[in-house]
Amino acid sequence: MVDIVNKSQRSKMMSGIQNKNTRPEVLIRKILHKLGFRFRLHVSSLPGKPDIVLPKHKAVIMVNGCYWHGHDCYLFKTPKTRTAFWLGKINNNKSRDKMVFRGLNESGWKVLIVWECAIKGKKKLKDEILIETLEEWLMVSGDSAEVTDKGIRPFGH
Repeated sequence: MVDIVNKSQRSKMMSGIQNKNTRPEVLIRKILHKLGFRFRLHVSSLPGKPDIVLPKHKAVIMVNGCYWHGHDCYLFKTPKTRTAFWLGKINNNKSRDKMVFRGLNESGWKVLIVWECAIKGKKKLKDEILIETLEEWLMVSGDSAEVTDKGIRPFGH
């Protein structure tokens, strides 16, 4: 399949994709702030510069895009063009995610991965459920977990 835009336009479009302060990440930050939690952003001294760091709770929250991190959900579609290139890039992200998760766990941090499908799309979680899930995980759970469009579940690579 031929790309519908030229190479320079595609490059400009791809370079415009953010990796910080994305809409899903900002939404999670607003929820946490409204609940009274205080946090730091993108702490470079921690493995992977986590999106949200809650030092008081020794917890980090990573807000992952389903496409870029290869999540097995309805939002992920295998690319039709340059398939090997994109799958290689996504697999590298998945490998890096595993190393970051391991590093954070070994340093005593609990990790919550919030997947994009939990926040947007036709199957997203209801706002009340997402809010309740975040608060309960921070205040009660001592385990690392992930939040998807199906809810929360324990997580470990």
